[in-house]
Amino acid sequence: MRFTEHELTLALTGVAKNVLAVQDKQVRKGRRTPDELWESLGRYERFKVLDGLGDQLLPVLVALPDVEVEPGTRPAFTDEQITTTVEERLGSEKGLRRKALLTARVALVKLALECLPPRQDPDALIVPDHL
Repeated sequence: MRFTEHELTLALTGVAKNVLAVQDKQVRKGRRTPDELWESLGRYERFKVLDGLGDQLLPVLVALPDVEVEPGTRPAFTDEQITTTVEERLGSEKGLRRKALLTARVALVKLALECLPPRQDPDALIVPDHL
């Protein structure tokens, strides 16, 4: 699947916000939104979160099989396609650790795919009226 840089950035940021929200007590209790938590972080803290998640997600997202995506929809992959792609990139981990990593990364990839914006039609040129 060929994702644009913008799509990958939005997917990675969406996953980062969700991961942080799960870990933050204020968000879990409803006192703060994930977006407020994200904005409260400094640039370096955001970078550290995105860097850690990017190492896990970006190679998998780039390696997903090519699928046709209609404008206005998100790409759809089967659980088997996602799991196979993640397994190929796990490395030399073995046993229970491998199984735990596989489960966690598959869940992160699914979340990243949910965070993707709908695909825009590249041929549809939208020109503002004032031009």
